[in-house]
Amino acid sequence: MQTYSIESISPSGFNAFITYLNDHLGENGTPEVGYFQPLSRGTSSFPEERKAAFLAGLAIPVGEQGWRRAWVARGLEGQILGHIDLRGHSERHAQHRCLLGMGVHRSVRRQGLGAALIKHAELWAASTRLLEWIDLQVLGANQAAVALYGQAGFTRVGEVPDMFRIDGHSFSYLTMTLPCACR
Repeated sequence: MQTYSIESISPSGFNAFITYLNDHLGENGTPEVGYFQPLSRGTSSFPEERKAAFLAGLAIPVGEQGWRRAWVARGLEGQILGHIDLRGHSERHAQHRCLLGMGVHRSVRRQGLGAALIKHAELWAASTRLLEWIDLQVLGANQAAVALYGQAGFTRVGEVPDMFRIDGHSFSYLTMTLPCACR
């Protein structure tokens, strides 16, 4: 495994993160990778309308509506190798839970970086003393991610069959959850 460091995404590094993220999302639906986001091949990039909310969420206190925290793993030359983010649920009375999103660059997949990013986010969530659960949703067809989350301790708690129809394919949506270390 390549050497890396995990650091918070800062406002000054946000544009570089979006460039990395769009490259990552560009693989969605390719024959080599398959679908890992509920986006069609023609629209596999981070939506413009969500960029401002993502950036603003980094400054919102945890527990308040719209908060988000995000980290990147950087290689020795400063390149982004992966990312993970946690954000508050949009539903009221769910401040003790958060949603996870993540990705790993194609050059370092299946080398332990995904597990390290999850552990980093889990420890951070536990340190807040507010967050008790980390939830995620994943396309059922994304078996590599489902296996990674299972190995990290996430439990499958639900599945919505035929949730998405993307580019002529039907996808289920799995919900998984992990109690934070502070529980």
